[in-house]
Amino acid sequence: MQLLHIDSAITGDQSVSRQLTAQTVAAWVAAHPGTQVQHLDLAASVVPHLGADALGFRTGQAAATEAQRQENALSEALVSQFLAADVVVIGAPLYNFTIPTQLKAWIDRVAQAGRTFTYTEQGPKGLAGGKTVIVALTRGGVYSASDAGRAMEHQETYLQTVLGFFGITDVRFVRAEGVAMGPEPKAKAISAAEVEIRSLTAVAANQPAVANVA
Repeated sequence: MQLLHIDSAITGDQSVSRQLTAQTVAAWVAAHPGTQVQHLDLAASVVPHLGADALGFRTGQAAATEAQRQENALSEALVSQFLAADVVVIGAPLYNFTIPTQLKAWIDRVAQAGRTFTYTEQGPKGLAGGKTVIVALTRGGVYSASDAGRAMEHQETYLQTVLGFFGITDVRFVRAEGVAMGPEPKAKAISAAEVEIRSLTAVAANQPAVANVA
């Protein structure tokens, strides 16, 4: 089984999402001995945002310059790595009401027609199904407890949408809210998230992920 561990927080050792993804990966590996893990740190190895030279996978045109060839090679490496994974663990802190720009740049690279989705006469169809995705969400404030908070949150809702667009139906969220509201709320949020992790990995142990053949 292949597990892709993705971190996107820019706060290093202070990051709660990194703490939670590490715990999630460790718990998954404990439940599934022999799992092979690849770690993609989007803060340390920054994926460039899409520019004109990076649109080869969208236009279908062959690379005409060295810059285009390098951009195409990067996009191909990232989408191939994603498709090869049976399990994906993503750390996604809330930055300005949405996901980090580093994570968005990665998503833009793997959102490739003919690879992770396609368009049919009935509408779009995801091509990357058969995976389990666990997302560790962290938020400085509390957004899930009110209509106003939920209206401002474009983190979980966006990831649920884009992963569903890729055809992934097994998306599990670990949430830690209020981590910037003081030591006690932060400790409670992390403790609650750790309980979620144990619950999710217990489910995973009883229902192993199906090997991905995409």
